[in-house]
Order: sequence, then structure tokens, then C-alpha cells
Amino acid sequence: MSMIKASELHKKRMADDPAYREAYDALDEEFALVSALIAARTHAQLSQAEVATRMGTTESAVSRLESGKTKPSTRTLERYARATGHKLTIRLEPQPSGR
Repeated sequence: MSMIKASELHKKRMADDPAYREAYDALDEEFALVSALIAARTHAQLSQAEVATRMGTTESAVSRLESGKTKPSTRTLERYARATGHKLTIRLEPQPSGR
């Protein structure tokens, strides 16, 4: 029995399944947010525990934020930004045509 690599299956589904492609594309914003949070903390040279202390929350709450397991409020994102020495900026950008 031959095994299909996950990357090959993903590539095929992206090409052949519009619903799969749409669901995957919808995660772009979440991936970008998680990446930005981790980059901010790394840039500040802080551990999750240190960010949690500065935010007045728990390390597990910071871990959930950085894993994308929670939908943070704007207030939570502002607290995270301040804790890491950053400023939160939210932008609305036009979607590419066809969306």
C-alpha cells in the first residue's frame, strides 16, 4: 500500500476542491496573527511566562493565544502588544477581486 504525502494531498485538494481551498484561505488571517504574536515576543526576547506576568494573566493563556486556540479580543491584543513593547495596529484592506 503506497502512502500519499500530506503536502501532495494538500496540493491536490487545493487544486481540485473549491470548498477546501476557501477554508484553507480563511485561515490566512489566523496564521498571520499567530505568527505576529510570536514574532513580537521573540523580538522582545521574552518567554511566555514573562509576557503573562506583564499582561497579568497566566502562561497557559499566552500559550493559547500563540497557538491560535482562542479568538482574542482587541483589548487582549493591546495588552499583549504593550507587554512585548509593541503597538497594536489594525488595518482593513480591500480583498483581491474574485472574493
